[in-house]
Amino acid sequence: MLKLEHLAWSIPGGESIIKDIDLELGEGKLVVVTGPNGGGKTSLAKLIAGVETLSGGRIIFDGEDITDMDVTQRAKKGLAYAFQQPVRFKGLTVRDMLELAAGKSLNEGELCALMGKVGLCASEYIDRELNASLSGGEIKRIEIASVLARKAKLSIFDEPEAGIDLWSFARLVETFEELRAKSTGTLLVISHQERILSIADEIVVIADGKVRQHGPRQEILPQLLANEHAVRCPLEKESAIV
Repeated sequence: MLKLEHLAWSIPGGESIIKDIDLELGEGKLVVVTGPNGGGKTSLAKLIAGVETLSGGRIIFDGEDITDMDVTQRAKKGLAYAFQQPVRFKGLTVRDMLELAAGKSLNEGELCALMGKVGLCASEYIDRELNASLSGGEIKRIEIASVLARKAKLSIFDEPEAGIDLWSFARLVETFEELRAKSTGTLLVISHQERILSIADEIVVIADGKVRQHGPRQEILPQLLANEHAVRCPLEKESAIV
């Protein structure tokens, strides 16, 4: 489904962030990427989505080399990406964004179902603009809903728990579980949250720009829980969410 071959990326004129990453992910999996802050997790997600351009290596998606494709071309191939810090769009309503993501008009029931998955009431938000009147947490949840609306082959979520409350976080975890049960594409989630790690099919630990561990949750999670300081990324409990 997704194969990364010798990925490398450096800050223009600066240090190397991603260092020779090889990784292969299967179809219909929930994969959680974790690791210390500054280890390269978000950079890796942006490289896969096409937001950043590789310094070296190849990205194979569904058997096709997409290395030279831009973010729009990759989106058309079935990749969706939710930014850690979502972009605001003046003049675009929540309804507009969800329908653009879905590629079709959505009825009230469909809109309500999507917004409900991220803990928001559709009637209160659907006609609001994606501007400064919405909080960071609200924008974050709406963007996650837009990614869910796409029903992409590969959906990438960069720390989806950031800025959302405990109830919404719990609902989001349930949504990830539902999507995995339905085999609705592959989900790649960047997170430090133990609750999200505990529902993963596979866990990838990224540190210092390299894959340090990769394997089934049953194998990797106990190691992380038993030796958090060794991987320099203490797992966060739900109480850390605001």
